[in-house]
Amino acid sequence: MKVLPNEVKSLLDKIYNLRGEDSVILARMTREREEAIETQERTKNEKEILLQEIEKLTKEEKTLAEEGEKLTSLLASINKDDFATVLDRLKIDFDPDAINEKVNKMLPETIAEVTNENKKASEKLENVETEMNNAITKVEELGIRKEEALNAQAKLNEYISLALAGNINITRDAITNLLEKFDFNENEQREAAKLLMFPEDALYEYDASYKSKDQTTGKTITEVLMEAKKESNKESEKSMSNANVDVEEVKQSANKESVLEEIFDKVIEENTIVDESKKDIIENNEPSEKEKIMEAMQEVGLKYNEFTSEDIEKLLTNYDLDLLKHNVNELKNREIDLNIIKNNVELLYDKELKEKIDNLLELGKEARDISLMPNVLVKYDLKGLNNTINVIQISGLDPRKVPLIAY
Repeated sequence: MKVLPNEVKSLLDKIYNLRGEDSVILARMTREREEAIETQERTKNEKEILLQEIEKLTKEEKTLAEEGEKLTSLLASINKDDFATVLDRLKIDFDPDAINEKVNKMLPETIAEVTNENKKASEKLENVETEMNNAITKVEELGIRKEEALNAQAKLNEYISLALAGNINITRDAITNLLEKFDFNENEQREAAKLLMFPEDALYEYDASYKSKDQTTGKTITEVLMEAKKESNKESEKSMSNANVDVEEVKQSANKESVLEEIFDKVIEENTIVDESKKDIIENNEPSEKEKIMEAMQEVGLKYNEFTSEDIEKLLTNYDLDLLKHNVNELKNREIDLNIIKNNVELLYDKELKEKIDNLLELGKEARDISLMPNVLVKYDLKGLNNTINVIQISGLDPRKVPLIAY
């Protein structure tokens, strides 16, 4: 067995990930569909509230106009002098003309305010309905796309099975067209097509290594056997340390251990040629930045295989392990859903993330609001977010009540 180049192994890792239920693409579609359903439910509730508010404001606008007209007519018909004695004796300062003048001045402004509130609520309703309809459409589209992805996955598995059996007779174009559906770039498509059309170059080696993994522990057969050997040696030492053990038992045990030792050594030797070569490489080389990122993501509870190669490249370009861990912990501490990172990897290296979250929470936004609309954290830097909040306030709106989608 030979050691595969890192580029080839990474490409085959990506291909094999697409074969099962834990496929990055299927997982992403499932996640996006769940988010769309949440958005659909949220906007449905927001729509109901807005409809009630619009109904109330429309009724209030009509009532103000009707009651205002009645009041001004009534005040205009009253002659203060007709009640002079009573008002004077009771010391009541009643001036219908002055009151009428005040009503005529203030009522149009008040009605205009209510009309403006109604207009803003209607505009917000339009945005919410658009968001809701988009979410409904997305749920339907993702259902169709997932079905297509499952069909493409079945076709990919068929191609790989044929390649491993040495019977693949698929054209290069058929393979590249299929891989294009999985968002492989042109170079990846070409290289992957070579691996399937000429499996003896790397596919056989990779598949054998892949199948040798213990599916529950992630350990190779060699690692499992070596652990079994260690356990066997421990049992032997335990027996030998017992001072009261029978001499014949010790001999029989030694014979058994000798046989087991030979079996272990033989199988391990047959299965560790590649492992030993890899071990040499690992021992002579410090972990790469990519490996450090993988370890850090695992440490903070993120799954490396749920991120695209483009996402990983962004992390490598903006390499800062301490900041990555700090930002993930910040989201956890604020009870913001970590799933927002999967489509917004920029958050992992955003140096202003904490301050932006602080500002939104101080406004009265909740962790749930940010979890449902994380785009506001990516869309703005700290200065831009503060400017947006100021504009909303200057417009006479309450930033707390304005949904994040409108930011």
